[in-house]
Amino acid sequence: MYSAQLLDHFEHPRNAGEIADADATAEIENPACGDVLRLTLKQSAGRITQVQFKAKGCVAAIACGSALTELVAGKTFDEAKNLRRGDVTAAVGGLPQASTHAAHLALEVLSAALSRLKP
Repeated sequence: MYSAQLLDHFEHPRNAGEIADADATAEIENPACGDVLRLTLKQSAGRITQVQFKAKGCVAAIACGSALTELVAGKTFDEAKNLRRGDVTAAVGGLPQASTHAAHLALEVLSAALSRLKP
């Protein structure tokens, strides 16, 4: 059902937690399933220098939050804005059709956090 990559992100989440003095914070809840993803970012010179997440939800939501942090760390704002659902899905080794909402949630919270950053 789940790929080895997805299970690894779920069992050993990367960058879990919250940045106390974050430059941007966003939290999004999926109203259909109740999954919640919170993202905190630090930036410097137009790059994301630190990123952490907190998640409450299904295995896929936690895994996508973890993968998202690895995808955006060190990226410019434009590079991060250009991430697509396929990028998140590939980072977790694929998602079952019933779990694609998790990649969408990850991109929604990223977009919300980026909108709060000042380039």
